[in-house]
Amino acid sequence: MPLPPLVEPVPALSDAERARTARHLVLAGLGELGQRRIAAAHVAVVGAGGLGSPVVLALAAAGVGTITIIDDDVVELSNLQRQVMHRREDAGVLKVHSAARAAAALSDTRVIPVAERLDATTAPALLRGAHLVIDGSDLFETRVAVAAGAESLGIPLVWGTVQEFDAQITTFWNAPPAGHAPVVLADLYPADSVGVVPSCADVGVLGALCMQVGSILALEALKLITGIGDPLLGRVLVIDALRARQHEVPLRTARTTTAAVPQERPITFVERDAIAGLAVIDVREDDEVAAGVIPGARHLPLAQLLADPAAVTGPVVLVCRTSVRSRRAAEVLRSVGVEAAVLVGGMEEWMTAGAPTVIPAPALAGEA
Repeated sequence: MPLPPLVEPVPALSDAERARTARHLVLAGLGELGQRRIAAAHVAVVGAGGLGSPVVLALAAAGVGTITIIDDDVVELSNLQRQVMHRREDAGVLKVHSAARAAAALSDTRVIPVAERLDATTAPALLRGAHLVIDGSDLFETRVAVAAGAESLGIPLVWGTVQEFDAQITTFWNAPPAGHAPVVLADLYPADSVGVVPSCADVGVLGALCMQVGSILALEALKLITGIGDPLLGRVLVIDALRARQHEVPLRTARTTTAAVPQERPITFVERDAIAGLAVIDVREDDEVAAGVIPGARHLPLAQLLADPAAVTGPVVLVCRTSVRSRRAAEVLRSVGVEAAVLVGGMEEWMTAGAPTVIPAPALAGEA
């Protein structure tokens, strides 16, 4: 069942805006009415970095009426590999001010820059007034606060994350229209299931992938605003950039508010003291396992696992440095019917806890 339009349209477009958005006006299903809804929309964007940059550019170009941009950081030269909204001369400038400059160069979109760090106490006030939120933040603690703020206001949250060469995109909404099941961040990441998530400074991120994901986030917002297409509510889009592969993972099976059906079982997380006797697969790279592996673990780099997931026999527990790659591996294994769980906190938490490790011989690194 399609979602109804989220935003009521403005009465009319100016002649200049009609000319600027002419290619939208002739799109079947969008047209002038859809463009008037876009012009009336207010979108809150959390983060003006790798994801926020293409999001702001796409929304401003689309003619969104108002964008609130929330970010307390300044532009650094190391940002420019992926944060395409900013320029070299913006180094040292607040990102929200650089974002406002970039948006103004594209359209008459009103930008509200908020140079403030969003947290659990400030989220509801900072997000209030927006029709929907797009989360492009880089800390999971912030993502939890954004989700809680959106839930307190009952508005949709378009959500995406990028790590190294992989990405996830979905939409959460705890108060969707009748006939649609509510889906929230805790359905994807149950409380205390994430562990320590590395930053892009730790493991890197492919800049071009940020642009792809940001574009999809903006598209999801426009679909919600105008009521066209099929938004990613209850579905997670997973992108493997290195292999140019995309697939969907059902986050919650379709159900209505009156007749529920069983929920899709989420990824299982296990603590380090519960893996005794279980088959463990380490999906890190060769240079990483050289520093030590869990006793008895089989080394199978993520790329090899993704190339032939059906070759793995379950049940297995997956481990990486934290839990990002192992979660990706678990999703793919489960999609082909292999029972897979993720070790909470990964090797960082394992080694911090002083658990025993085995240093593999160099000639054996990468072997089972």
